[in-house]
Amino acid sequence: MKTCLVVDDSSVIRKVARRIIEEIGYDVDEAEDGREAFEKCTKNMPDTIFVDWNMPVMSGLEFVKELRSYVGGEKPKIIFCTTENDVGHIAMALKAGANEYMMKPFDREILESKFQGLDQN
Repeated sequence: MKTCLVVDDSSVIRKVARRIIEEIGYDVDEAEDGREAFEKCTKNMPDTIFVDWNMPVMSGLEFVKELRSYVGGEKPKIIFCTTENDVGHIAMALKAGANEYMMKPFDREILESKFQGLDQN
């Protein structure tokens, strides 16, 4: 089964994302900040990571940069999910190593389409 790590400081966002992602066939784990997510990735690298931008301890952008420089960290597909919607933020996320970018709030249809897009790449 494919795996996904949901990284967000909001327990509500993690719960909603988890439910949708599990229903599309993934085994899901959660982390509430980038540091916790990085530690989980060093123990068991997921296939996909769904990550928020703005978090305490380590932001999503810092997490993605650190992960992509880690051995094996180039493998997971990464979807940024955030309220940051300017072109500069999108460019930074993609340059750091994100595969997809989506805005909050999201719904099931948007999230499923992003995961389907990853499967096709």
